[in-house]
Amino acid sequence: MAVLLETTLGDLVIDLYTEERPRACLNFLKLCKVKYYNYCLIYNVQRDFIIQTGDPMGTGRGGESIFCQLYGDQARFFEAEKVPRIKHKKKGTVSMVNNGNDQHGSQFLITTGENLDYLDGVHTVFGEVTEGMDVLKTINETFVDKDFIPYQDIRINHTVILDDPFEDPPGLSIPDRSPEPTKEQLDSGRIGADEEIDDLKGRSADEIEEVQAEKEAKTRAILLEMVGDLPDAEVKPPENVLFVCKLNPVTTDEDLEIIFSRFGPIKSCEVIRDWKTGESLCYAFIEFEKEEDCEKAYFKMDNVLIDDRRIHVDFSQSVAKIKWKGKGGRYTKDDFKEYEKERDKPSKLSLKEKVKPKQDAKYDLVLDEDIEESQTSQSHLAKKQKKKKHHHSEDEEDDKRTKTSKDSDRKHEGERCREKIKSEKKDRHRSRSRSQERDYTYSKQKDKYKEDFRIRDWDKKADRCRSPKKSKDKERSKYR
Repeated sequence: MAVLLETTLGDLVIDLYTEERPRACLNFLKLCKVKYYNYCLIYNVQRDFIIQTGDPMGTGRGGESIFCQLYGDQARFFEAEKVPRIKHKKKGTVSMVNNGNDQHGSQFLITTGENLDYLDGVHTVFGEVTEGMDVLKTINETFVDKDFIPYQDIRINHTVILDDPFEDPPGLSIPDRSPEPTKEQLDSGRIGADEEIDDLKGRSADEIEEVQAEKEAKTRAILLEMVGDLPDAEVKPPENVLFVCKLNPVTTDEDLEIIFSRFGPIKSCEVIRDWKTGESLCYAFIEFEKEEDCEKAYFKMDNVLIDDRRIHVDFSQSVAKIKWKGKGGRYTKDDFKEYEKERDKPSKLSLKEKVKPKQDAKYDLVLDEDIEESQTSQSHLAKKQKKKKHHHSEDEEDDKRTKTSKDSDRKHEGERCREKIKSEKKDRHRSRSRSQERDYTYSKQKDKYKEDFRIRDWDKKADRCRSPKKSKDKERSKYR
């Protein structure tokens, strides 16, 4: 109940679920027995998903069941077995490929991933890989194109049945030995299985370094294209532009143009400066009209003394002047300049009332009916305007009346407010004067009371100072 598949990369041993899937296992075993799978290409490799084979044409559209050889074309496919349900849980699960109508032929797949639940119920599981998982891993890691077709020629060379519990059906023709492959089967257009894919074989160390540098440059260019700093990964800098560095800050555009113009006409010469301070950054770009003139300047002007500085000249590697809309920035500096110019311009839009009617052509065809209609329309418009003016004049008179009444009311209110303010001021002045009078009388009374009190005290003291005899005599004289 096992089959050995000999592939170009190694051997695989498949154990079959003969009790759960008897019809699918019978079909697979008998196809292996008649050498149907010999030289079948592995034409679909999706990493960590599936490996698909079983089509002798190698396209994924062919193949037929063993029942087609026994009963004819009407039995090219057979019905899928769905009970019991077996899931695609582990790597190396082998199942028959569904043709879209819940039927199977000769194509089968081997899973290279785990828990592929979306394959359950579509493709019928009938076995699993028990030996050769390392071979399955190498097939899984092979390089493929955009259609998941491997670049390398990987195929089944031979099949060996290790155990077959089913009897051969009557009418089945079994070959004595393996058939030889046809030219169509061998001419796959892919890299041979025995060929070594080594681009660096037979090259010197310098050549290997150049190849590696080119690969690194390509990867960097692709990254810059993805970010949006380059319009295209294969874009090349212009060959008629020179890069001049190590300049003296005193050197100007005109000086460089005069010096380099002896090699040929110059389109532009620009010393790069700081956008804030305007100071020279000591390097420049010189664009020639011809590439030949640029090459002459490159060979003769390197390490030349200009303004007490020895300059360095090289071909420009910049693509900053190429006009394009990047993926990240979307717009270039020129686009923003145009936008600013358009923003400063007066807008062409205006309200319908302010738009002047367009003048008609001088020589237009005019009919009498049109003239009459225009006259009647003009008369109606004149009447409407008169009515509007009359209503407008009445409205203006009403507005004037209301305005005058409002003004008079405002004047009366202002006078009343002024009178109130004056009366309040008078009352305040009166109250202040009364309080001052009260304070004055109170202070006078206080002073009088103090003087009387002092006089009394003085009299008492004087009486005490007198002799007792005199006082007695006075008292006696009072009683006499």
